[in-house]
Amino acid sequence: METSRHGGHIRLAELMATLSLATDLGTGQPREHQLGVSLSALELAERLDCSSEEYSEVYYVALLAHLGCSAVASDLAAWAGGDEIHFQRGAPVLGPAAQPTEVMRHFARRLADDRPLVERTQLVATALTAMGSRYTLMGANLCEGLPALAERLRLPAPVARALGQLMERWDGNGAPGAVAGDGIALSVRIVRVAVDLIGITHARGPDAAIDALKRRRGRGYDPRVVDAALADPEALLRAANVSDGWERVIDAERPPGASISTAELEHVARAFGDFVDLKVDFLHGHSSRVAELAATAAKVLGRPEVEVAEVRTAGFLHDLGRVAVPNGIWVKPHALSAREWERVRLHPYYTQRILERSVALAPFADMAGSHHERLDGSGYHRGATAAQLSTGARLLAAADAFDAMTHDRPYRPAQRPQDARAKLAEMVRSGTLDKRTVDAVLEASDAAPTQVRQAYPAGLTEREVEVLRLVARGRSNRQIADSLVITEKTAGHHVEHIYAKAGISTRVGAALFAMRHGLVE
Repeated sequence: METSRHGGHIRLAELMATLSLATDLGTGQPREHQLGVSLSALELAERLDCSSEEYSEVYYVALLAHLGCSAVASDLAAWAGGDEIHFQRGAPVLGPAAQPTEVMRHFARRLADDRPLVERTQLVATALTAMGSRYTLMGANLCEGLPALAERLRLPAPVARALGQLMERWDGNGAPGAVAGDGIALSVRIVRVAVDLIGITHARGPDAAIDALKRRRGRGYDPRVVDAALADPEALLRAANVSDGWERVIDAERPPGASISTAELEHVARAFGDFVDLKVDFLHGHSSRVAELAATAAKVLGRPEVEVAEVRTAGFLHDLGRVAVPNGIWVKPHALSAREWERVRLHPYYTQRILERSVALAPFADMAGSHHERLDGSGYHRGATAAQLSTGARLLAAADAFDAMTHDRPYRPAQRPQDARAKLAEMVRSGTLDKRTVDAVLEASDAAPTQVRQAYPAGLTEREVEVLRLVARGRSNRQIADSLVITEKTAGHHVEHIYAKAGISTRVGAALFAMRHGLVE
């Protein structure tokens, strides 16, 4: 299946299938797991005689059923002792349709099962105590965040609306509990059953999956969809267990397939970057900053405009593999263990592997996957040397290093620009970074004029933008007040005004709004 990046249009199906590979990593599932689930959901849609519009909606909702894995990663990590990926690997036995007793049993068996007994007992007790409120909060974040991301990904409006309902239940006891029954999009009702049938089968076997569908019929699931699935569950399982899932999924889209222009690819790539940056609070805006800094540096070097655009797009995509590493590692305030460090070293590899699967994104794979390589072979993931690194790869490496140095990390505060410049100069002297591209990145960082903004989006004030940045990073009203030396009541008023002006109501909504409008520090 060939899809040209230069033929005027790019199939949206291919880009969303690529994103599904990233969500597989973010939820601890095998490669192409979600592609298999999508094929099963489409088989179920056929059984239910879905219209072409309904079938198309099922197609995209199924591919992106776990698009929220980065948006709730920090919440799940706090719940699961830092390793949200390990926890989610067994979570398909749950899903919004699970009954409370099923959830509690899963928590008791799965949560922090690699920790000492005393620590594990404390984590399980804390998680169960906070389960209701945290689940509601995650549901609200997904309800607001997923449609916003979907819009950025150029998905049709019905798909965006449906993605915001993924935590809802047939009986109305889902999160945020805004809709129930037939008020839930048919695509969500179909995909929910397919996701759980495949997930529970992988975890506990087909009999357990069939029993779960029967128990949850009329509660978590639409009875009509369950009946269609149970008419021949083996066929749905076979549909999901194919060796050529990528080709089958791309071919399964009914004409006319949705597409974007090649000019829009950069905008979709930026949304990919924001999807990743949602995973960890201190990374909000990182992908976009690296992309713009590297692209500006490419202009400084006099590179052709087409190459500048390629560098920018690769910059948006460079950290896609971060989703494969648990949040507990990214936020660790002290030295990583050898095992943890090895997982970090693999994230550019995952970036490259994800992008290589798509014909449209493969041209960016090597550049994006090389952003931690060094001229002397001391970088990762390949240990590439100077002769193997393009100008674009060298620009991304320098831009990524500069941005990391000049922003807070859990293990150190942000460095002053002059200190970062000195550090980069030392890396040039030691032969790890390229002088020409480092100089271009430094010039690009200095060239950006100090901007006195005449107006902020949605009519936000300067103070409200400061508060928005803190809200996006998950700070409470008390923490905002302490940071800005204002009263907690005043901080609360600012938050209310921001939400009203921006049309948002959650931390994820705030983070996406800030990243979309370039308001992240």
